Amino acid sequence: MKIVLCCAGGFSTTMLMDSMKRVVKESKKLDENDFEFKAIPVDLLQAEVEDTDALVVGPQIAHKIDYIKPIIEPHNIPYVIVDKDTYGKMDGATVMKMVFIAKKKAEMNK
Repeated sequence: MKIVLCCAGGFSTTMLMDSMKRVVKESKKLDENDFEFKAIPVDLLQAEVEDTDALVVGPQIAHKIDYIKPIIEPHNIPYVIVDKDTYGKMDGATVMKMVFIAKKKAEMNK
């Protein structure tokens, strides 16, 4: 599963991505070989949508969702917008749960 994290610049989102990677690595149920993570600025999203399975949107760019949706919707990519508290705590476990829920909902709506 390729999970793309989208933000304004990239530094704090890379920290969140590392937290998410740690959650996968430490999980007894998940295989880290099944996951690919990438943190990018929102301006590069168009170039990454082809093989993206889920999009994580940082709170600092939540206001750009109207720019993001037309890019991801033709590819049926589920997305989550991380709230400020979860983001501030760099809570990779909560973000991974949000991603799995969004992915499951998207599969059910196919």
